[in-house]
Amino acid sequence: MAAAARTPRARRRTAGVGARTGSGCGDATVRVLHGDCLDVLPRLEPRQFHFCCIDPPFNTGSAKRSVRSGAALAYSDSFGGLDAYIEWLRPRLQAIHRVLRDDGTVLVHCDWRASHRIRVLLDEVFGERRFLNHLVWRYGLGGSSPRMFARKHDDLLWYAKGDAWWFDAPRVPATSQRLKGQTKKATDVLEVPSINNMAKERVGWPTQKPLALLELLVGACCPPGGAVLDCFCGSGTALVAAARLGRMAVGVDQDARAVALTRRRVR
Repeated sequence: MAAAARTPRARRRTAGVGARTGSGCGDATVRVLHGDCLDVLPRLEPRQFHFCCIDPPFNTGSAKRSVRSGAALAYSDSFGGLDAYIEWLRPRLQAIHRVLRDDGTVLVHCDWRASHRIRVLLDEVFGERRFLNHLVWRYGLGGSSPRMFARKHDDLLWYAKGDAWWFDAPRVPATSQRLKGQTKKATDVLEVPSINNMAKERVGWPTQKPLALLELLVGACCPPGGAVLDCFCGSGTALVAAARLGRMAVGVDQDARAVALTRRRVR
C-alpha cells in the first residue's frame, strides 16, 4: 500500500499558519516570520506541519554572497568547526520534530561537508527507523579538481516522524529510447538544473534553489491542502512552491532581508 494511502486526509486548515497570499501563488495561505527558528518554533502550535523542508547554512567556513548583488545580500556561514555546527543544528531539529504532525516528514538539504554527520544527528532526533531516503540533487554546474572527482551534487536527507507519511511519487521525463516522450517515477537522483546567473527566476539571494526542485519535493511530500514549514527560508522558494501547489506554508528566517524578499515573492 502506498504511503499516501496510509496517511489521514490533509486538513484544509492548520492552526498557526497566517494570511492568504495574493495573485501568482494560488489559493494558499503563507506566513513569513522574522527570527531564529530556535526562538520562533516553540511559539507555534505542536504537530501542525505535514512537511518541513530546510536548507540551513552548509558550514562552508566563509560568507555567502549573491553573484548579482554582491555584499548587499550576504551572510556568514562559519560555525567554528563541524562539531560546533552539529551542536548548533541539534536543538533546531528538535524544535522541528515538535511542530511536525505525527505523519509528518522533514527533509534536510546539505552537502559533502556535513551530510554524514547530519544523518547521524537525524538518527538521534527522529530515530534510525524513520530514515526514508538519501536523495541526490544532481545539478552539474561548478568547478573541478585535478586531485579528486568533481563535486556536482547536494544531499537531501528525508526522515519521517512516525510510522505513516504522505508520498506521491513525482513523474519525470523518461530518458530511454523505449519510453521516449513519456514519463517515469523519479528515482533518488533528482536531475534538476541549478539557476544560472541570467535566469528570470533569480532574485539575488546567494543560495537560491530552483523552483522546479522545490515544486517536485513539496508535491511529493506534502498532501494537497497540507502545511509546509521552511525555517531557513532564505529567498522563499519553498514557500512559493507550496503556495503554487495549493499548500499552506510558514517560513522563518533570522535575516530581515530574507524575510522582506520572501514576503515580496509570495504576496
